[in-house]
Amino acid sequence: MVAYVRAGALTNFAEVAREFGLDPAALARAAGLDPRVLSEPGARVPTAKVASLLERSAKEAGCPTFALRMARTRRLADLGAVGLMIAHQPTLGDALATTIRYRNLVNESLAMSLEEDGDLAILRAELLVEPGVAMRQTDELAIGTLFRLFRAVLGARWQPYSVNFAHLAPPDSSFHRSVFGERVEFGCEFNGVVFAAADLNRPNPAADPALAEHARSFVDTLPKAQMESMTGEVAKAVYLLLPIGGASISQVAQWLGINVRTLQRRLSAESEAFSDVVARIRRELATRYLANPAHSLAEIARMLDFAQHSSFTRWFTAEFGMPPAQWRLEARSRAVAARGRRRRRS
Repeated sequence: MVAYVRAGALTNFAEVAREFGLDPAALARAAGLDPRVLSEPGARVPTAKVASLLERSAKEAGCPTFALRMARTRRLADLGAVGLMIAHQPTLGDALATTIRYRNLVNESLAMSLEEDGDLAILRAELLVEPGVAMRQTDELAIGTLFRLFRAVLGARWQPYSVNFAHLAPPDSSFHRSVFGERVEFGCEFNGVVFAAADLNRPNPAADPALAEHARSFVDTLPKAQMESMTGEVAKAVYLLLPIGGASISQVAQWLGINVRTLQRRLSAESEAFSDVVARIRRELATRYLANPAHSLAEIARMLDFAQHSSFTRWFTAEFGMPPAQWRLEARSRAVAARGRRRRRS
């Protein structure tokens, strides 16, 4: 399944690239993109190619915070009518609910959830692409853009409890802290923002209900405002639900607001089975978690919804041809060798 994002996600890409003396058009071509998409925000482009573009650009610029520099200057206006609708919601909770509902108009590969846990609220945001695609830059762009949404609604002084990234910390995280504040955490179970649940009800002083309704009326006429495919929506739900307590077919159906029979029928119409979607996501998450040394094997087994560590080991060995501990060791060896080759070339 190929995931897509609107080219508007690359707003100010060219500007940041030029700051480092790079040629935006040449970078786009090298990533397999037509350079014209850089000036066509409504165009649909494969998320994997956008990820490749950002990773390549960060490498050539020698700047691991390349995408975060793009996010730092993002405005809700960059999202067009969707951004206008979000900007004029009466509360932060309404703005986030609107973002989640209309996320497919901005990024078809974006999975989002909002939950409350006591005094805290947790916004999770994950991008689903083909396995093996490096996503560090894309994840930081997505979380950075969402953080700008919080600040747009609640003001420049608003601070979260934490900003969370699944990938490991860079050698120098000072730029991240200049953008997000001091509470930036790496090597987490998810990408997202943790904040006070009370913030959900805080009013948006800039809200204009009439403008919001006008924007909604227009947005609802746009194509692809609803689900892209049942397979894609199920994959997003499994990606979010599996690490936090399981993703049975009944749980996923409830998450999507439909009954189990409807879910099965719509998957069948797309020549998919629920168990196959779960298996693909579990494989992807397993390698993502194992690549992160912050997670123990027991933690990974739990996040993949295995009741016992031994069950996880048997499943992983059958899927990947080796136990998870061996896969992790070999992956580390390959990473060390790759770093050594890069140092020798430089």
